[in-house]
Amino acid sequence: MSDWSTPSLGRRMACWFYEGMLLFGVVFIAAYLFGTLSQTKHALHNRHGLQAFLFLVFAIYFTWFWSKGQTLAMKTWHIQLLDKAGAPVSQPRALLRYVLSWVWLLPPMLVTAPFQLPAAEVAVLVLGWVVVWALLSRFQTRGQYWHDVWAGTQLVDVSKSPTPSTQP
Repeated sequence: MSDWSTPSLGRRMACWFYEGMLLFGVVFIAAYLFGTLSQTKHALHNRHGLQAFLFLVFAIYFTWFWSKGQTLAMKTWHIQLLDKAGAPVSQPRALLRYVLSWVWLLPPMLVTAPFQLPAAEVAVLVLGWVVVWALLSRFQTRGQYWHDVWAGTQLVDVSKSPTPSTQP
């Protein structure tokens, strides 16, 4: 286990929010590309194909940047992704983290799907789950998100150097 410090929850959530804003541009370009290549004339036509395409685009985006250590949002907030030993993350591990990170959004969406709730109600439930999921990191010994623990990764504060190890 590495001696890096974990960024505060507030900083990690600010980074998460900023990442979402940056992803708006990625979604815009990817959706335009998909619509053009598939000749989709209406936004609701081929919706599941677009969702699968965006899932793939996000997988490539995050796997690429996480294996390099940081996304643009993470650079801005001085946060880096490392494995448990403090080494850079491999692409397979970054891909595993990407799949596991869907726990941020998927559970409330799956639970609400059979009820066909209005989008606003689903959004409130998803945001409520995001808050719960973020706060659950407080129950992890180093304050890491649980999907990071499961993926064998850690978010570290790169504005500070690691604390010196007390073991020989």
